[in-house]
Amino acid sequence: MEKILVIQTAFIGDAILTLPMIQVLKRMHPSSKIDVLSIPATSELFTASPYVNNVIVIDKHGKHKRLFSMRNLINQIKTNNFSMLYSPHRSLRTALIVMQSKIVETFGFSNSSFKHVFKYIVEYKHNKHEVQRNFDLIGFNYRAEEWKILPEVDIPVETKKLVDDFFVDYELTGKISAIAPGSVWNTKQYPHEYFEEVIKYLLHNDMKVLLIGGANESDLCKGIADKFNGKVISIAGKFSLLGSIEILKRTKLLISNDSAPTHLGMCSNIHVLTIYCSTVADFGFYPYNNKSCYLSFDNLTCKPCGVHGYNECPRHTFECGYKLTPDRVIFKIEEMLND
Repeated sequence: MEKILVIQTAFIGDAILTLPMIQVLKRMHPSSKIDVLSIPATSELFTASPYVNNVIVIDKHGKHKRLFSMRNLINQIKTNNFSMLYSPHRSLRTALIVMQSKIVETFGFSNSSFKHVFKYIVEYKHNKHEVQRNFDLIGFNYRAEEWKILPEVDIPVETKKLVDDFFVDYELTGKISAIAPGSVWNTKQYPHEYFEEVIKYLLHNDMKVLLIGGANESDLCKGIADKFNGKVISIAGKFSLLGSIEILKRTKLLISNDSAPTHLGMCSNIHVLTIYCSTVADFGFYPYNNKSCYLSFDNLTCKPCGVHGYNECPRHTFECGYKLTPDRVIFKIEEMLND
């Protein structure tokens, strides 16, 4: 039995987009055992994958911050006697782990830090979707649209029960939509007043609206919800990642910035409309199921201004957000729901 280690210590969106790679890796090596090295914030996603045997957690900002603790972690990896290692993650810390793990068959990307620690270096093609790039890493040859494999997770019974109770308590029935107005980077956030116009449209069309996000976005979501006199419910920070996926499965539509909720919507296989402000879909992180699409105002010489975004617009105009007016978003919603 082959023992394979996958290293993905990036954030939520990257973790979700690694799941299809793991699913195919198991198909390619059906008798293998696949473990994942992840951060605490994403460990529940990999634990919920039916294709992952074990999750090793690296707390980069906590107990594994110190050199001694890192040595213990690397020794733990060594004792597992992995025969192969695949690393979609490309950081220097990852390279050091790979170098010291003594695993013989290692695969990494051409833009990885200290890439020569890998035995096999795979070209990172910027013109592809991240899922396609991860398939390149494991040598999966697909044709045309065959790469559009959705991430799979098993939702625990107790999580489903929590969501059931939530829907009963708030009498959530009928058509439900979700909006994720936040992002780590401010220039990725569609103007909040524009989101409010979209919410007015959804309410006018008899759709209930949930605002989702992490605990750090609870103030933002509550501030928007408070403007609608109880007609909009904020659940930011109230559910786990798996709980959020289960909630989204029961909605008709998710509207999200270019951030993690887009990929949670992919796990749920619902209609996802992703709005790009300072970033672009060409970076390779757009929703790719047949029900989903994205919007972006690209007729700007300054766009994209960066891979991730900024705390404020470098030009102090934020035209990439303000020129993508709510009427265009509403028109796209109508198209999606009537398709």
